[in-house]
Amino acid sequence: MATKKRWKDLSPKSRFRILALAAVQLGLQFIVLRDLARRPAELVNGAKGKWVALSFINFAGPLAYLLTGRRSKAQ
Repeated sequence: MATKKRWKDLSPKSRFRILALAAVQLGLQFIVLRDLARRPAELVNGAKGKWVALSFINFAGPLAYLLTGRRSKAQ
């Protein structure tokens, strides 16, 4: 069985990758939560609470909202 690596055991390249992915995830979630706070409920596909909860699923939740959760004002 492989031993669990600690942060200090990771190479600088691995640390950078982890931090970069974390920054992207947090950025996407921030965008989604800000959009949900500002967008009227009638312009959201589904319940806002559902999308808030889904935004906490790494990458998939925020991307799903950005791709399918918003309605345009023209619809």
